[in-house]
Amino acid sequence: MGMLGLGALGVVFGRQLNSAVTSTVNATIPGLGSVLPAAGGFRIYTVTNGYPEMSEADYTLTISGAVSSPMTLSFADLQTLPQTSMTKDFQCVTGWRVDDVPWTGVLLSDLLELAGASPTATALAIDSFDGAYTESLTMEQAMRPDMLVAMSMYGEPITTPHGGPVRLYTAPMYGYKSLKWLSRIDVVDQVIPGYWEQRGYDIDAWIGQSNGRNDEPV
Repeated sequence: MGMLGLGALGVVFGRQLNSAVTSTVNATIPGLGSVLPAAGGFRIYTVTNGYPEMSEADYTLTISGAVSSPMTLSFADLQTLPQTSMTKDFQCVTGWRVDDVPWTGVLLSDLLELAGASPTATALAIDSFDGAYTESLTMEQAMRPDMLVAMSMYGEPITTPHGGPVRLYTAPMYGYKSLKWLSRIDVVDQVIPGYWEQRGYDIDAWIGQSNGRNDEPV
């Protein structure tokens, strides 16, 4: 999918919306299932024409691949790990931004260290439980202190439309790297382009440096 299509969506939905709406706007652009304007300036994107449902009680996150201790963590397990909070902007590649969003969760680097990620591994392959959305990070990116496996935003559990109960939040990158409905992280030996990268987006999605945009960095 070309940048022109999502750029147009950014114009249509780029205004700040201060109240939630209840109807889904069906997108006509290939690869984008639906768009739902939401409260606080967020736009909710899906690629499967719906939102996958999973309760905190049923949730699991699997970490596998080139690790010494493969593991499957429940939501409760994640809650017992050291929590990190950060307040950062959320910037979409379509042009809209939500300033100063408070996030809390477990640093991605802490989880990789807990699983014993191989020192020679170079990348992560990341999956969503929607069955379609995938992403990638280099190991260098994943070990940054602003990469979060997030379980709350604005001090509340992350809702299903926002990618809950657990999502990835990659603060210095455009929002498509912050994979929703996180289910699996595989430590691998090369970058595997994710869903949007397969449709023409930059693999390195640094804000202000990628996809032909000049947004100011977070």
